[in-house]
Order: sequence, then structure tokens, then C-alpha cells
Amino acid sequence: MTEIDEIKSRIDIVDLVSEAGVKLRRAGRNYTGFCPFHDNKKTPAFVVWPESGTWRCFGACNEGGDIFKFVMKREGIDFREALGKLAARAGIELKEYQRETPEQREAYDHLRDLLDDAVLFYRNHLVNNTDILTYLRQKRGLTDASIETFGLGYAPQGYDNALTFFTQRGYSQQDLLDAGLLTERDDGKRYDRFRHRIMIPIRDENGKMAGFGARIVDPNDIPKFLNSPETPVFSKGRLLYGLDRARKPIRAADQAVIVEGYLDVIALHQAGYENVVSPMGTALTEDQLRLLKRLTRRIVLALDPDTAGQKAVLRGLEAARSAMDKEGELAFDARGLLRNESRLQADLRVASIPDDLDPDEIVARDRDEWQRIIENAKPIVTHVMETLAAGQNLNDPKVKNQVAAQVLPLIDDLGNPLERDTYRQALARMLRVNESALMGAQPKGPVMRRKPRGVESTRSLETPVVAAVNPRLKIEDHCLRVLLRKPELLYQLDRKLEEFGLIPLTVEDFEYTDHQLLFGVLRLAVEQDETDHRQYLVSHLPDMVSAFANDLFAQKEAAEINDDRLLEDLLNRFLDLRRTHAMMNVNQLRFLQEDEQEQGGGNIKVYQEQALQFTRLLRNLDQAKHRISKRQT
Repeated sequence: MTEIDEIKSRIDIVDLVSEAGVKLRRAGRNYTGFCPFHDNKKTPAFVVWPESGTWRCFGACNEGGDIFKFVMKREGIDFREALGKLAARAGIELKEYQRETPEQREAYDHLRDLLDDAVLFYRNHLVNNTDILTYLRQKRGLTDASIETFGLGYAPQGYDNALTFFTQRGYSQQDLLDAGLLTERDDGKRYDRFRHRIMIPIRDENGKMAGFGARIVDPNDIPKFLNSPETPVFSKGRLLYGLDRARKPIRAADQAVIVEGYLDVIALHQAGYENVVSPMGTALTEDQLRLLKRLTRRIVLALDPDTAGQKAVLRGLEAARSAMDKEGELAFDARGLLRNESRLQADLRVASIPDDLDPDEIVARDRDEWQRIIENAKPIVTHVMETLAAGQNLNDPKVKNQVAAQVLPLIDDLGNPLERDTYRQALARMLRVNESALMGAQPKGPVMRRKPRGVESTRSLETPVVAAVNPRLKIEDHCLRVLLRKPELLYQLDRKLEEFGLIPLTVEDFEYTDHQLLFGVLRLAVEQDETDHRQYLVSHLPDMVSAFANDLFAQKEAAEINDDRLLEDLLNRFLDLRRTHAMMNVNQLRFLQEDEQEQGGGNIKVYQEQALQFTRLLRNLDQAKHRISKRQT
């Protein structure tokens, strides 16, 4: 039994959910209550299965999972943090997962203390500089309250102001280097990294100091923005400016908005739009999107039209960051965004800012205009199509061909067949050509399909906790073990499922969070083509499940089986797992309908519609099984 399994065996999910404020009542062997993740308190659509240690909401959330998923969703944290919390609750020491020794943690706290002191240092210099304060108040429109709230400061001119100040107060030069406040030349001389710049403290999502962003005062200085260097507490690819203050507003709005500039974030928060954050530099990373996905699936990129428009799009829609050399400019990589959208099952949209204005200028001239801009945000493919067509002569056959050549690969990257067909039709209408002509223009060869966005759970909810006596867990272990050793079978499985009119495999086909993490990395491995699938798997497995993955690798197969038999075996097993899940949900929905009928029946149609969806899925699964059995005979 792994530590993860042991944690599950020691924690009663009924107690865990009840302690989170959910009032549960027994319904047979299960429990029902009001979902803690949305506001509907009319119908007890939240179900807990104590035998399997799982839960599911049949209401607005339509999500479910195990104890880890519950804590992750409830507290807005990732698996690593949930693992630590639940391990402590279960009294289990996770030695192999501890990445920070007490000495390292003390050193990191020391750096953060230094950075907190630096906030005060730069703040004092701002208070005593009338010119910079006037710029922030009049040119940028910031109030004193906003300047104070976000801790803005000023790094004075000169090469040793911070160096002298902090060394006199007991900090060593190495401390200042480690915190990113000093820079060292080749000859060993050390001097202040930030000079004559507006200083913007950058905190992690929990509000702990991580580093600084620094904006020029003199327009002739370069670069325009200068961030702290990579340090033990500052990694720009894993931070989002303003997220510490935007977490609750993002959850309340069920939407996150990404803008380019730090001062744009402050101005928008000041105007009441507090669900806004900014990345640390030119590349929007998957880690940053994952931070947001904990809070919402709806993410809008509000980009300068010059960046998100022709300049980036016409550079091939791929690796836009490498083609740009302006510090602080958010690169628009449409293909990368679509891949992240698919992997994260998020809804990414693009809102273009008009008239070459910055967001702070938009809210300054008309506060409500910003809301209209965000509401009119468009899907990525639509945005690219319109951007490429703008100002072009679409009657010119060569222009038609150029536009189609850049848009069709994006459409092919979409995992949902309905979305692909819809966008092809839209492109054909825009170019005024027949859709068949577009199909003929596509490059030949296999197309990499990705899992559809927004697909709902297809997992079983009847799983005992202990692996040794758990049939479903054994099946999932077997399927993962085969796929980890033969990742290439995943695409074959996807194609077979699509032939039967079923969705490709997703993380939701697995019951437990640790299985989902492993499958998520597996999906990424087969979607990339830069390294060998197995090499990618080994190098990208999360530390917290690496031991579990090693256990799967270590289990011996009974005999070597050819790929065709393995594929057929996997297909049958996943169809069975989906059928078990669908049957469980149908039965539970019938119970909820009966319960709702006793309460007056006001929401019974919602349950009836969900039950009908699962019934249709059962029919499709049975037809698929029948077709497979006919082939075998």
C-alpha cells in the first residue's frame, strides 16, 4: 500500500465533508446534502459514498472525486498541498515528498523577511519623491489608497543605496544576491539591481513576498520592465501578479482576466475589476494557467491588439515569444494556448483592447467599457481568423490560401469533432469557399486529436479504499501500467472510442486523484513530439506520485501480449469502467428524483435530464461492446 492509499484508508470521507460545514443525512448506505461549492440550497444534490471514499455533485458543479479532490476544490490548492494537509491529518509522514529541509525552509523565510524589509525601503523612497508620486497619481491615475495597498515603491538612482542600507542592518551581500536585490559583474563587483525605477512587490498566491517588478521612470532606459532574477522564492513562470488579491474575486466571478502590465492590474482593481492578474513576462506558462484553473475554468486574455494581433499571429502562430524582444510584452501563441485549453479543460478566450489604449486608459475614459470588452471576448480560433482577415483582400485566391494554411492547423488541434466542424464551416464562410475545398487543402497524414474540453466525468463511484480488495482499483492499475509502458496505445484507444461515437479518454476516466495525475502526464507525453514518450514520462512525473508510478512499473506482466490484444483488452476495460460509472449515476439520480418528489418536485426535471444523458451513454456503451464481440467472433 502506498502512502496515498494509506491516507485514504485512515480518513473517513463523511467526517471530512461534515467538518467542512456540509450537513449530511444518511440515505441507505450513502449520504446526501447540499453542495458546498455552489449556492443552490434547495436540492440536496451532493452525494457521498463512504465505502468508496468518493463524492459527487449532481447539481451545478457536476463534479466529483476522492478526498484529495474535495480538499483541492474546497481550499483552492493543488494536489501537493492537499496531500500534505491530509497526510498530517492521517498522522503519516511523507518523507519521500519533503522537498524542503528545515534548514532550507529557514533560509527561504530569511529571504522573504529581507524582501519584506525591501518593500519598506522602496516605499520610504517613494514617499519622499514628489515627482514619482505625481506620475503615479496623475499620469497613471492611481489613488494613494491603491499605492499603499499594492505596496508601490521607488528605487533611487545610484549603485549602492540598497547595498549600503541592508548590509548596515546585518544582511550579508550573499543574502542580497540570493534575494535578487544585487547584481554581480564578471569582475566580482556587486551593485544594486534596481535603480531609478518604480518598484512593484510581487507576492505568491498566498501573499508571501517573492520578488519585484520594476518599471522605468526615464523613457530612455531599457528594458521597460525588469523583474527579479530566478531565486529560491521567485520563479516567474509559476507566479501571477495580483493573484494573492484576486483569488476570491476570481472565484466569485467564476472568471479570471489576464492583462499585460502590473500597473494595469492595479488600475483595474482600483476600478472594481478585481479578478485581474498579470504574468511575469513574455510567456504565459501552463503552470500559471494551472494556478488559475484551481479557481475557475473561464480565463480571458485581454491583450494589446498590436501584440495579440498581426504582429504575433502573422509570425506563424507558433513560438511567438522567440520572435519578440520587448521585455514585459505578453506573447500570443495561439497554438500553445489551444493546447493548454485542451490539457486543462479550460475555456480560454481573447478580448482585444481597442484604439491602442492600455486597460487603465480604458477604465479612465469609461469604467463600464472594460466589462463590455471582457463580455465580448472570443474563442482563440475565432480571434485568429478575424485578425488574419482584417485588412486583407479575401477575394485574392493567394490570400485565401495563406489564411487557410494558418487557421486549419489550429482547427485540427481541437479535440472536439463538433468544434472542428463548426470552425471549418465558419472559415469557409469567411473565405467564401466550399468546405470541401478546405478539406482538400489540409496536409495529409495523421492528425493528433486531443481530449475535448468540458467533458463531464465518466468515472465509477463505487470503489473501496484499500487496493488489495478493490476490483476497480486493480483495473485502473492494470490500464495505467499498460499505458505507461506503451504510451502509443493511447491514440489508438482514442480512435477506437471515436469510431463508436464515444469521447476519447480523459483524466475523469480514473477514479482517484493520483491516477488522474499519472494519466495527465501520459496525455502530455503523447501529445508532444520533442522527446521519446517514455523519456518524457520519466522526466515529468510529479514527485508526489513518482513512487506510485514506480510501483506500477515494478509489477510484472503475466506474459508478453501483442499490441492488438492489449488494445482490445484496454478498450473492453475502459468501456466496463464507464458503464459502471453510468449505472451508478443513473441509480443515484433515481433516488434523488424520489427524494425531490417528496420535497415538492421543483427541480426534478434537472435530475430527469441528467438521468436521460446517462441512459443514452449506457446505450452507446452497450452498442460498442456488441460491435467488439461481433468482431471477435
